[in-house]
Amino acid sequence: MTAEPQTYANHKRIDPWFHQVGFALVLLVLVLSVAQVFRGHGITQLAIALLLILTFLRLRIYALRLQDRIIRLEETLRLQALLDPDLRARIPELSTGQFVALRFASDEELGARMAEALQEHLKGGEIKKRIQRWRPDTFRV
Repeated sequence: MTAEPQTYANHKRIDPWFHQVGFALVLLVLVLSVAQVFRGHGITQLAIALLLILTFLRLRIYALRLQDRIIRLEETLRLQALLDPDLRARIPELSTGQFVALRFASDEELGARMAEALQEHLKGGEIKKRIQRWRPDTFRV
């Protein structure tokens, strides 16, 4: 059984253990801690709950930032190998969001999507919507 081909409509990835279970548990700890404060004790629990939430969110942000840096490096190498010299010289003009979106463009349409992104100052979502032949990325966190 083959997986459904990746498209703009289905490319976002949800990790149920992190996005649903983990987030629900962190919120539960926060609610219980706030309830303890209103009962006259538990200020330490509230501080720990807030620290837990901060840690939970920062871990996600750090993982995504690192992943974006890796994508930027990978796509720079790909763009250098596939583009004409005139477009190759414009690679540094791309924003991180544009790099992240362009990774989904097939090799055949990569140059056209990059030129559009630079000329029209497109954001990531706009670039992804224009991709005709999707190049799947199944490793994103």
